[in-house]
Amino acid sequence: MAKQTSRSLSLALQGGGAHGAYTWGVLDRLVEEESLEISAITATSAGAMNAVALAAGMAENGAQGVKDTLEALWRGISRSGRSLTPYGALSPIAFAYASAVQSLASPYDLNPFNINPLRDVVKDVIDFSKVDDSGIQLFLSATNVESGHVTVFEDGDISLDTVLASACLPQTFQAVEIDGEAYWDGGFMGNPSLFPLIYSGAPRDVLLVMLNPIRRDGVPKRAGEIQDRMNEISFNAALIGELRAIAFVQR
Repeated sequence: MAKQTSRSLSLALQGGGAHGAYTWGVLDRLVEEESLEISAITATSAGAMNAVALAAGMAENGAQGVKDTLEALWRGISRSGRSLTPYGALSPIAFAYASAVQSLASPYDLNPFNINPLRDVVKDVIDFSKVDDSGIQLFLSATNVESGHVTVFEDGDISLDTVLASACLPQTFQAVEIDGEAYWDGGFMGNPSLFPLIYSGAPRDVLLVMLNPIRRDGVPKRAGEIQDRMNEISFNAALIGELRAIAFVQR
């Protein structure tokens, strides 16, 4: 029997906090498909963590390496969950109190030592020396705080700090500094950025794993629900703009 030809695929992985565990499930199943070859990944925030886990795991031990690394990553994040719990998961009273405190004090006040539980989790799980060895093109988006523009970190620039920059929620963590530039979560300007796939010549077949729904029926009334919907809209804005531009060019 003739060997089945593999089909090259690009992935676009959204950020979405703990909802990134959904992407873990998608990737865990995807790497079982021997007919698919993941050639490029553009990702943001939780998607960036999934992307480097996939790349490092693939270089380490193929599909099984991906499965093992993703599981270790998300189990580690789960163990750090209390420090990463979004305010939307709190009761209305606790949410109101936490929001009031947050509006009066920044992470520089509340977290002066810049403790980030994600740093230890990602550092312990991901072997960044393996990331480039995977042969997968990686594009991780972060938002430059001063310019307001998206910065895309590519192969050779991928590190623990670039991943943390891509996942830096400014209400929770101090900005991540890289080469004198300060960065916040990439979702503000690219969740994820699609243009790197086009400019790099990556496979045109793109699987977009969305975590933030574009549409929701009904108007949110509770504080946590309102905050969640605000985040969904704002973190989808850049992606929708790129999708519209692509659709316009294809007319």
